[in-house]
Amino acid sequence: MQPFRSQTAFPATLVEDGGMERGISGRAGGAGEVAFLRRVLIVAAVVVLALLLWQVRMALLIAFAGVVVAVLLLAAAQPAERYLGLSRSWSLLLVGVLLALGIGLAGMLVGNEVVAQFAQLWSRLPDAVAAFEDRFRIALPGVEEAVAGGAVDTSMLGTLAGHAATLGSLVIGAGTALVVAVVGGFFLAVDPGMYRRGILKLLPRSQHIVADEALVASGNALRLWLGAQFISMVLVGGLAWLGTWFLGLPSPLALGLFAGLMNFVPLIGAFAGAVPALFLALAEGGNAVLWTGLLFIAIQQLESNMILPLVEKHMVSMPPALLLFSVVGVGLLFGVPGIILAAPITVVAFVLVKKLYVRETLGQPTEVPGEQEDAEGK
Repeated sequence: MQPFRSQTAFPATLVEDGGMERGISGRAGGAGEVAFLRRVLIVAAVVVLALLLWQVRMALLIAFAGVVVAVLLLAAAQPAERYLGLSRSWSLLLVGVLLALGIGLAGMLVGNEVVAQFAQLWSRLPDAVAAFEDRFRIALPGVEEAVAGGAVDTSMLGTLAGHAATLGSLVIGAGTALVVAVVGGFFLAVDPGMYRRGILKLLPRSQHIVADEALVASGNALRLWLGAQFISMVLVGGLAWLGTWFLGLPSPLALGLFAGLMNFVPLIGAFAGAVPALFLALAEGGNAVLWTGLLFIAIQQLESNMILPLVEKHMVSMPPALLLFSVVGVGLLFGVPGIILAAPITVVAFVLVKKLYVRETLGQPTEVPGEQEDAEGK
């Protein structure tokens, strides 16, 4: 009977071992399914988050505009903190009061003149449109009558009413966004460290130091770029004002102000700022168009080859091709507001890519804009 037991015991052992292997295999398969399901859920969550961010992209753009405003306010408040010994809150309050007084004083001194010149500019547009049509042998249906306020047909009135309603809604939306950005910028400027720490809490603890350095460098680079751009805008606007006044064009102050403001958009803004002056030069006739074109070409060359290199030597220099493509790309994504903020967005993205990807991920040495400024500040 003993051999019989041994024969029955051997198959039993095989059965037990096979069951154990199947159990282990089943548990491994279950763990693999759980891991796969987790990956699927992560991918789905990322896709849903991307869709949500796309739906609120304009809100994100307004938030970034608030960051730009905060950087400007902090740069303006820094002298009051350093030389007057005021706190951050009192320095920002002083800057706000001074800005309000400055805007009010400028409105009293040159506001009426600017309004009058813009009104004169608008009154001269019908002649400019007619000269444009005669020069290039093309017709702009209803534009001249609409600008002049003449009689137009019913369909044209309906079209103009629709455009006016759209323009009104755009103006209201832009004004609301500007107010939100300015108010949000004040809140951000009061305690930027609190918001920076909030962003860091969304990242792994091991990445806090590197991410914090990248955010600080981005803020420094953005401040330096805005400083360079402000100097460039003032010089370009002043040169356009003096040049159009010397050429005898109407409304030189308005033309210079428009050219200076448009210069905030790199590369494209220089050409857009010349459009009103060229239209008025067409209405003047003679060689006015030629001299006006040469004037703005000279201003653009002077800015590109002398003004920007001088100011960017101590500030932030950006590759021109990168700025051009970013203006086009961000403009396609966000429209006109994106074009306005494309350059600051590019500055921040440029710093983050160089700091977090090129240096930290790839391990390649590279100079990061804003880091030297932070080291000197310390």
